[in-house]
Amino acid sequence: MSANPIYLAIDTPNLEAAQSLIGKAGPHVGGIKFGLEYFCALGHDGVRRAASGLPVFLDLKLHDIPNTVAGAVRAVAPLQPAILNVHAAGGGAMMRAAREAAADAAGDGPRMRIIAVTVLTSLDDADLDAIGQRGPAGDQVKRLAGLAQASGLDGVVCGPLEVAALRAQCGSDFLLVVPGIRPVGASLDDQKRVMGPAEAIAAGADHLVIGRPINAAPDPAAAARAIAEQLAR
Repeated sequence: MSANPIYLAIDTPNLEAAQSLIGKAGPHVGGIKFGLEYFCALGHDGVRRAASGLPVFLDLKLHDIPNTVAGAVRAVAPLQPAILNVHAAGGGAMMRAAREAAADAAGDGPRMRIIAVTVLTSLDDADLDAIGQRGPAGDQVKRLAGLAQASGLDGVVCGPLEVAALRAQCGSDFLLVVPGIRPVGASLDDQKRVMGPAEAIAAGADHLVIGRPINAAPDPAAAARAIAEQLAR
């Protein structure tokens, strides 16, 4: 893992656009997060052609029966991602299958870290109630993070407002990967549980997934550099 905690989110289905953005902002981030839209459009080849040697977080949010998820983990293992995620709501058996598949695929080499999505940062308490999950969102995040840890996963994706509580609950070795990062003055877009980058790191986040504040900026390189410099102070 790079000392720079920023994972630049790539969610376009366009290879040239991704390569251009990574070429500009890549020197100022610690890794690249390829989202579902990008991966569905461009697959393994798209990841290989755009990653530029940076650590990769495959944000695929796998959620299926254990055997299918294990097969999917094995299928992406040749890309050697640093991080791959699954949905904690898939249950303990599914998460254990993902962890075991990652270990088997690694052999004697480095193992991808398997982390679990808890509650999407686009959801709030009202949304959880509407889909029949127990809220408030912070409590649901803690329940699912506890299940992920008990299932042997390396960490979770969580909203920035839950970072401090999860760090206290899960300890210092549990990886916390945090989207919903919005620098001061940035648009919230479709995010409902947000925080600034320095605040999230101070709360205990390990990695920050940042997309639109960088890739929608007039100068992506300057935007990424400004955030990295703020975090390095």
